[in-house]
Amino acid sequence: MTTFICPMYGGLSDVTDANEVIQEICDHSRVEQKTGKAYTVFTAKSCRSQIIAGTNYFIKVHVGGNDHVHLRVYQSLSLTGTGPELISIKEFKTHDDEIEYFE
Repeated sequence: MTTFICPMYGGLSDVTDANEVIQEICDHSRVEQKTGKAYTVFTAKSCRSQIIAGTNYFIKVHVGGNDHVHLRVYQSLSLTGTGPELISIKEFKTHDDEIEYFE
């Protein structure tokens, strides 16, 4: 029997590997515009989610070498018709840094 663990409303999910949907969210996040940097590599590696009145995605993104950034991207409920919005970014992260909640 397979057990599926659903995160408690408002709590963070377990870490999962990033998929095409998460990469697409990253690609539209305008991180370079916010940081003023041009990344030659920008690959979503893993993520956690938080279900609220929409979904917060906390995403670890590889940006070259051992450098990573963590993104907090909010996706409103589909009924509102708005796309994902970059809320916050944590720079100077490494592959080994855990994805945690941040403002």
